[in-house]
Amino acid sequence: MHLFLLLILQATAAIGQIDPGHCRFPLGMEDRRIKDDAITASSQWYETTGPQYARLNREEGDGAWCPKGEVEPTNSQYLQVDLGKLTFLTLVGTQGRYARGLGKEFAREYQLNYSRDGRLWKSWKNWQGNAVIEGNKNTYASVHSDLHPPVIARYVRLIPVTKLSTTVCMRVELYGCSWDDGLVSYSAPEGQLMSSPGYLTVNLNDSTYDGVHERRKLFGGLGQLTNGVIGRDDFLVPREYHMRPGYDYLGWRNDSLGTQGHVEMEFVFDRQRNFTSMKVHSNNMFSRSVKIFSSVSCWFKPRLSLGWEAEPETFKTVLDDKNPSARYVTVPLNRRTAKSLRCRFYFADVWMMFSEISFQSEDTILPTPTIVMMMGTSTPGDSTVTTTPKTATPSVSSPPVEGNTPVLIGCLVTIILLLVIIIFLILWCQCVCKVLEKAPRRILEEEVTVRLSSCSDTITLQTPPVPPRSGLASTGPVNTDPHYERVFLLDPQYQNPAVLRNKLPELSQSAEASALLLGNPLYDLLLLTSCHMTSGWLRACGGGYAEPDVTQCTPHQCFHSNAPHYAETDIVRLQGVTGSNMYAVPALTVDSLTRKDISAAEFPRQQLTFREKLGEGQFGEVHLCEAAGLPEFLGEGSPLPDRDGCSVLVAVKQLRADATSQARNDFLKEIKIMSRLDDPNIIRLLCVCVSSDPLCMVTEYMENGDLNMFLSQREIESTLTHANNIPSVSLSDLLHMAVQISSGMKYLASLNFVHRDLATRNCLVDRRLTIKIADFGMSRNLYSSDYYRIQGRAVLPIRWMAWESILLGKFTTASDVWAFGVTLWEIFTLCKEQPYSLLSDEQVIENTGEFFRNQGRQIFLYAPPLCPPSLFELMMRCWSRNISDRPTFEGLYQALRPHVNQ
Repeated sequence: MHLFLLLILQATAAIGQIDPGHCRFPLGMEDRRIKDDAITASSQWYETTGPQYARLNREEGDGAWCPKGEVEPTNSQYLQVDLGKLTFLTLVGTQGRYARGLGKEFAREYQLNYSRDGRLWKSWKNWQGNAVIEGNKNTYASVHSDLHPPVIARYVRLIPVTKLSTTVCMRVELYGCSWDDGLVSYSAPEGQLMSSPGYLTVNLNDSTYDGVHERRKLFGGLGQLTNGVIGRDDFLVPREYHMRPGYDYLGWRNDSLGTQGHVEMEFVFDRQRNFTSMKVHSNNMFSRSVKIFSSVSCWFKPRLSLGWEAEPETFKTVLDDKNPSARYVTVPLNRRTAKSLRCRFYFADVWMMFSEISFQSEDTILPTPTIVMMMGTSTPGDSTVTTTPKTATPSVSSPPVEGNTPVLIGCLVTIILLLVIIIFLILWCQCVCKVLEKAPRRILEEEVTVRLSSCSDTITLQTPPVPPRSGLASTGPVNTDPHYERVFLLDPQYQNPAVLRNKLPELSQSAEASALLLGNPLYDLLLLTSCHMTSGWLRACGGGYAEPDVTQCTPHQCFHSNAPHYAETDIVRLQGVTGSNMYAVPALTVDSLTRKDISAAEFPRQQLTFREKLGEGQFGEVHLCEAAGLPEFLGEGSPLPDRDGCSVLVAVKQLRADATSQARNDFLKEIKIMSRLDDPNIIRLLCVCVSSDPLCMVTEYMENGDLNMFLSQREIESTLTHANNIPSVSLSDLLHMAVQISSGMKYLASLNFVHRDLATRNCLVDRRLTIKIADFGMSRNLYSSDYYRIQGRAVLPIRWMAWESILLGKFTTASDVWAFGVTLWEIFTLCKEQPYSLLSDEQVIENTGEFFRNQGRQIFLYAPPLCPPSLFELMMRCWSRNISDRPTFEGLYQALRPHVNQ
């Protein structure tokens, strides 16, 4: 059986490696496997020259994609293609706009940017470091350019390059094959120089690594270990004739790594996988003191938010001092489940060199046997391994004999029978679960009182005795166990609030708070708002945000697909018209409004020039516009810099013409309250256009856009970023940003304003790195995945919300403090990852239940590598379960401000 499994592993490994020479299949631009909505662009000249017409060898529309206007040498117009999954890209084909002989436009040169997650973009460069690819010389002939090195990406941007101002058009096809490895980055020590008397100095670094080089470490990228090029037996002879000696290998010297005696590498994948094996192509030129590794130990991390599992998989190799050939070493990983692996390769001689590493895995996630979880994020080491490692030694291959055939057949039959039994058990369990799920519905058919006990952290259900149904006698007493912690299914009849209110009896006036948790076994909650802390009615008004002191609810506001994101009677929602939700303001600050109540100046509408739509919501849109003469219009005290009569960029929030009268009134309320906000870190209302429809408010806009996009396109400042002109920020810049956000929130808290959607996407940045808090994030499709959808609409930013906001609908300054902690985490990860990225929305909601139960099983965000320990402790305080334990914004500002001056 062991021999049979080894043969299977070897067969899988033989076909698991990508060959760039054969990985040249068209990916679907020409034959439309790539759909129109997967092709976007920075701009288009006309509808008939949109990005959907950028298909090689096709003559649809006006024949190609053409960006708007003439492309300048400093422009960055682009055509973007979403390939749908990680892809190994080896070739690009381009054409100009032929348009049946009428076209004259083509791109003579272009650049290629790519991304594996749609957030962090990298620029492709060839072996010599040149980023420009030769394009077309006429409008009809296609030009195919090989990518050396190849690219592993999901998103690709083609950027036309011109030396003079000119119009360009492009048609495109991409070639490659699926990247089934799923590897998105590996980290390792930098390669080293091999220098010895009588020999050439050999540079064994990773020349095409597209991640970060810092402190002699590589992290966050991919390079030569995944380019499909296998190094030769003699590492001095590269595969490409014009390359330097040693180019194909990444190598390390034993004594250069201190006393460790090993090289540690970390591998991160796109999702959880069951790993069967790892293939490492290693050099074995022992005459130059180079050998394959003597052994390897690999630790596994199922989720990035968890610690490393304590038990590694350890594999010892059989060293070969007779055959100097480079070879693949296949390391069994025994179907262990992980999203991240950390492997230590132990030296067998002075040098160790790798040219390729690949993984074989399965998409089906199976439980990993004998796993001991280590809480925390400590690095696995000799001192942290608390169990005896499993040791696998390679068996000596021998020709199978006839006597083994019945054994192999018996093993196969046994495996098939086990699979059939497992499938039967899974189907049976699903059937039983469906029957059991019907039981909780019956409870909701009777009078149920739900309350949150102030003495304990359990959900108490008090159910009166059930009277016998017609024809049936009572079979026994009703279960009155008060410690019932199940999230019930929502019966369709209870989507009518009037019916629900009639069914729920009045609660005790002394109850601390009341809430109804509705959902299904997958925690797909319809999140409900809380009632007044002294209210006598359990309120089940749903679909979004609500303040804890709301006392009334109308049927129109509850479970209605066209209702706003929140339902309030004595809370004014500010900036909610466009689908966003910036501040919750006490209603006493707003009177009945008319246009006469607006203090902001009326700006001439004709002086606004549309540039770009930033976002849209239920009743309005947000546009990026140029405002001609605005600084002069505002006069002295204008927050805008003097542009000498030039136009300035502004954000214009516009109410749709078909908006309801309630939405129009809300819009005017927003204007009045926005005009009262005056803080250097809060977005300012500059003027309005309300003399005629559509109603508009004009606010500041910052040159660098929102903070999330700004940081995701940058790396931490280092000598490498300076040398290569890579956009970067320093640690002091990040701290300065955090201080500014805390200052702006301190101002809002002093006015008793609750933001309810604080995140980097809602912070704008100017060229001087000044931060201003805004609210455009929810209205932008770019960030729709950051919001939990109910009935198909993005309503709740649950990954930034405190547990009491999700479960109780309670939004306070303290819940804003929680969101501020998550925003700090975003800043110090450079927005490269979504909070709780390994958890689905349902699992995030489930995690808030762990905060409520307070049994020590809640999952926190990990400490970002860039974050000082003292600052991470501050984040953890922001995420305290008890509201009283969280710092105030005044305290946060005072705690953060000294860090900037260090």
